[in-house]
Order: sequence, then C-alpha cells, then structure tokens
Amino acid sequence: MPSVHVYEPALCCNTGVCGEDVDQCLVEFTADLNHLIEQGADIARHNLANDPLAFASQDSVSSFLEVAGSVGLPLTTVNGVTVLTGAYPTRGQLLRYTGLTPILTQAPVAVPAGATELTVAEATGCGPTGCC
Repeated sequence: MPSVHVYEPALCCNTGVCGEDVDQCLVEFTADLNHLIEQGADIARHNLANDPLAFASQDSVSSFLEVAGSVGLPLTTVNGVTVLTGAYPTRGQLLRYTGLTPILTQAPVAVPAGATELTVAEATGCGPTGCC
C-alpha cells in the first residue's frame, strides 16, 4: 500500500481542530484521515510546530520549504513524491493516493430491466404548477 504523508503548517495542536475559530477544512480533513486510517490506509500527518524533524528528514520537503516557505503548506507526498501543495487533499484524492476504494454506506438501488427511472416531479405528481 502506498505511504501518504501530509506536511502541515504550524497549527495550534496536532489536528488544528481546536479553539473558538475552527477551520472547516481541517475538520473535514481530520475526519477523512481518521476514516481512511480505520480502513487500513498508511497515512501520516506532520505538523511543523510539533514534528519539525519530519520536515527536516525529507530532502524534498525541506527543499520545498526553502523555496516556498511555510505559506506553501500543506504538502502531500505519496511514497516520497510530491502530489499536492497548498491545499489539503480531499477524501477522493486520499482514496486515490492510498489505493483504497470507497465504502458505500448505502447500497445503490438497481433499476429493473425494462423499467424507466422517474424524476422526483413525475414520481410525486408535482409539476411546473405545483403539487397535486
């Protein structure tokens, strides 16, 4: 399985999900990360304030910081190759990077052969003039 590392700017805590003014992007990223780790993904998260050695020990990451500075973070690598900078990866991107497939929470409904799918308006009797 590919190894994904996300190098983040200095945050107030390990996740950045603390304090009164929480960044919704960090909330979603933390939830996505935890979900994929529970599925067996190899993902590590490195905060510049709490884990500076992780930044210094990777040549590509330290070189990135020399050129772009911390304003260019977050930086995401897959097996040491930079795949994303300046934004947190979405769940879809993380799935692609880790090679996992999404787990459906609800099975898709199959339309029987010969049947026609109806729009909501057709199925409920609602039309352009309102509902009956």
